[in-house]
Amino acid sequence: MFEFIKEFWEFIKVRKKYWLIPIFLVLGFFGILVILTEGTALAPFIYTIF
Repeated sequence: MFEFIKEFWEFIKVRKKYWLIPIFLVLGFFGILVILTEGTALAPFIYTIF
């Protein structure tokens, strides 16, 4: 997993695609949010965001 992250970071630096970083951070945040709130009392509030 760490090799993938290292390789992805090298790709971003070489190709100057820094605009990809916020996209992946937001996707990762939403992924973690969905995993952590699955089956909890917060689930109805999460679904109203979407």
